[in-house]
Amino acid sequence: MSIAVTPEHEELASSVRRWAERHAPAEVARAAYTSDPAARPEFWPALADQGLLGLHLDDEFGGSGAGMVELAVVCEQLGRALVPGPILPTMLGSLLVQQSGSRALAKELLPMVVDGRVTMAVALEPAGLTAASTDDGWVVRGEAPVVLSGATADRLVLGAHGEVGDVWVVVDAEAVEVRTRESLDRTRPVARVIANDVHVTFERVLEGMHADTVRDLGVVLLAAEAAGVAAWCLDEATGYARTREQFGVLIGEFQAIKHRCADMLVRVEEAAALAWDAAVAAGDSDQRALASAAAAAVGPEAAVTNAKDCVQVHGGMGYTWEHDAHLYLRRATTLRQLVGHPATWQTRVATLAIEGARRVLTLEVGDAGDTREQIRSLVDQAAGLEGHEQRAFLADHGFLAPHWPEPWGRGADAQEQLIIQQELRRAGVKVPPLVMGDWVLPTLIAHGSDEQRERFMQPSLYGQLTWCQMFSEPGAGSDLAGLSTRAERVDGGWLVNGQKVWTSIAQFSDWAICLVRTNPDAPKHAGITYLLVDMKSDGIDIRPLKEMTGHEMFNEVHLDDVFVPDDCVVGEVDRGWQYARTTLDNERVAIAEGPVMDTILEDLVGLADRTGQAALPHVQERLGVLLCEGSALAILGLRSTARTLAGLSSASTASVRKLVSAHHKQDVAELGLQLLEAEGATTEADASTWSFQFLLMRSFTIFGGTSEIQKNVIGERILGLPRDRRTGDIGRDQQDPA
Repeated sequence: MSIAVTPEHEELASSVRRWAERHAPAEVARAAYTSDPAARPEFWPALADQGLLGLHLDDEFGGSGAGMVELAVVCEQLGRALVPGPILPTMLGSLLVQQSGSRALAKELLPMVVDGRVTMAVALEPAGLTAASTDDGWVVRGEAPVVLSGATADRLVLGAHGEVGDVWVVVDAEAVEVRTRESLDRTRPVARVIANDVHVTFERVLEGMHADTVRDLGVVLLAAEAAGVAAWCLDEATGYARTREQFGVLIGEFQAIKHRCADMLVRVEEAAALAWDAAVAAGDSDQRALASAAAAAVGPEAAVTNAKDCVQVHGGMGYTWEHDAHLYLRRATTLRQLVGHPATWQTRVATLAIEGARRVLTLEVGDAGDTREQIRSLVDQAAGLEGHEQRAFLADHGFLAPHWPEPWGRGADAQEQLIIQQELRRAGVKVPPLVMGDWVLPTLIAHGSDEQRERFMQPSLYGQLTWCQMFSEPGAGSDLAGLSTRAERVDGGWLVNGQKVWTSIAQFSDWAICLVRTNPDAPKHAGITYLLVDMKSDGIDIRPLKEMTGHEMFNEVHLDDVFVPDDCVVGEVDRGWQYARTTLDNERVAIAEGPVMDTILEDLVGLADRTGQAALPHVQERLGVLLCEGSALAILGLRSTARTLAGLSSASTASVRKLVSAHHKQDVAELGLQLLEAEGATTEADASTWSFQFLLMRSFTIFGGTSEIQKNVIGERILGLPRDRRTGDIGRDQQDPA
C-alpha cells in the first residue's frame, strides 16, 4: 500500500512520517489557510536539518545522493501528511538543475537548497513565455499563469519558446512579477509569474533541458504525492467505518461500505505501483515517457476519487470544514489540475504503444554465489531432452514446484525461485503446468500420510495423474461451509452421496479432491472431511456443462454410494476445512519480468492499428485506460516479488490483482470485439477470436469467488472492516479456497 519495496524504503517513509508528526501536524496545514501565502513555513530549517531537501542531490552539493525512488517515497509521505509549503516544487527545481548540463549553476544554487536558504518553483509547461536571444543570453517575456508555490520561491524554473526550440532558465524571484492567486489548495497556493523583458544570462540556462524531461520528472513527484493523498483517504475512511455506528451496527459491516473501501484500496495500490515505476524509469529516456504517462493518467485521479469517497463514507461529518477530508480533496484536485486531464495521458499512453513503445520490467537478483551456475547446468541438461523425459528430469530436480520441500521441490527461497525461472526462460524450457496439482499436492505434503505422498506425488509430478476439485455444490455455490454432500462410515471406509458442480476437467481427471460433511451435528466449519476420490469409482456420474462459449470444461458430478477407502482420507476426519485452506509458508514467487503487455493486450493494440481506429479519440482513451491497467497489474506483480525478496509482506497484492485482473480481461476482450464493428456480429476470422474471448471472460468475475465476494474479502481481511454480524463472515464463508 505504499511506494516502498525495501526495508530501507520503509524506514525512510517511517522517518518522514515521524518528522511530519513533529513539525507539520494537521493544524499546520490548516494554519496555512489564514497565513501569508508567500511566507516560508516555520518548519523549513527543521526540514533542511532532516536532510530531506538534499536527499536526491549529489554529495558534491551537500546532498545524500539518493535516487528517484527514494524521492518518490518522500513525496508520497509528505502528501499523506498534507505537509504545506514549497517542498515538492523545490525538490523538482533542484532536480532539474542537477540533471541539466549547467554545472556552474548547480554548484552555486544547490548547496543553498540543501541547507534551506533557497526555495524553488517550476512552471511545468513553457506556454505563455517566449525567449529572444541576445549576445550573452536570452530576454524572456510573457507569463506563466499557474505556478505551484510560485509566491514562496526564491528561484523559479521557467520554460520559454525560443527561436529554435524551448529554453529553460532559472530566474530570481525579484526579477519577475509574482502574483499570488486565490487557490483551491491554500496549503500550497499557485501564482501567476509575469516576465517583463527579463534578461537571463547563459549561466542561468539549463543546458540540455527539454519540456518532456521537465514534464516527466514533475509527474513522478506529483504522482507519488497523489499516491500518498489517496492512501490517507483510504486509512481515514476505513478507520471511521470500523468505529462509526449507524442503525445500531458499525457502518463497516455494510457491504456497500466494504466495496467502496475495497475500490479505494485498489486505487491506492495502482497509484503507488505506477508512481514507483515512473520513478524507476526516470533515468531511462526510452522507458520514461510511457511510465510517467501511465502514472499521470492514474495517480492524481485516484487521489481525487478516494478523497470523494472519504467524504462519502464520513457522510455529513465529511462535508464539514472542521474535518480534514476537504483539505485532501483540495490537494488532490489541485494535483490533477496541474498534471492534466487523465484522458490526455491515457491518449498519450495509447499513442506511444501504437508507435511501438513498450515498458520492460526487470528485477535485480542479488549475488547468488554458485547457485545460478548449478541451476544453469541443470536447466541446460533439461533443454536437451524432450517430452516425458524432460518433464521427469524437471520433476526429479524440483523445478516443477521449487518452493516445495525436497524431494518434490527444492525448498527454494524467493531468490532461488527467481533464478530458476530466469534460467528456464533463458533456455526456452517451459515448465508443464500441474493444473489442480498446484492445490492438491501441497495439501498432501502438509497433511497427507506417508503412504499418500508415496502413492500420489511422483505420478502427479510426472503427469501420469490428473486431478480435479470437487468443492462447490448447487445449493451452496462457493459457500463451502454450507456444503451438504455427505459421507457415512462403513466397513473400511466411507460411502459418499451428493452432488458437486463447476468441477473443471472432471471428465478427463484420474482423481479428485472432495470436501464432504461427515458430522452434520458439528458447527458450520467443523464436521467436514477432505477425501481423495478415484474418478473411476462406481457411482460417479459426470455430466458436462456446456458454457456460453459452447465448450464443456465444467461439470456436474453426481455421487451415489461412492466408496472411498480410509487410506484416501487426508489428515483427520472432520478437519477438512482447515486442510482446504492450507497454504505453505514458502509460497511460489511468480516472476514478473519482461514487457508489461500480455499477449491479449498486444493483440488489442495490433487490432486497433490494423483497423485504423487507433486514431479515433474515444478509442485512444479506452485503449489507454486498459494499457495503464495492464501496466499496473504487471508492476504490482513485480513489486510483490521485490518485497518478497526483501523479506517484506505484500499481503494485499494478490487480492487486488485478482479483482482488477478479472475486470481488466473482460474489458480488453470487449473493446477488441467493438473494434471489429459490424464484423463483430460474425464468428469468422478475427471475430472468431474476439467473440470467444468476450464470452469466455464473463466467467472471470464469477469463478473462484465473485468480484463482490472478493471485495468483501479485501474489506474484512485486509482493511480490517467488521464482518456483518447478521449474515456471518462473508469473506470466510463464501470465498471458495480454490
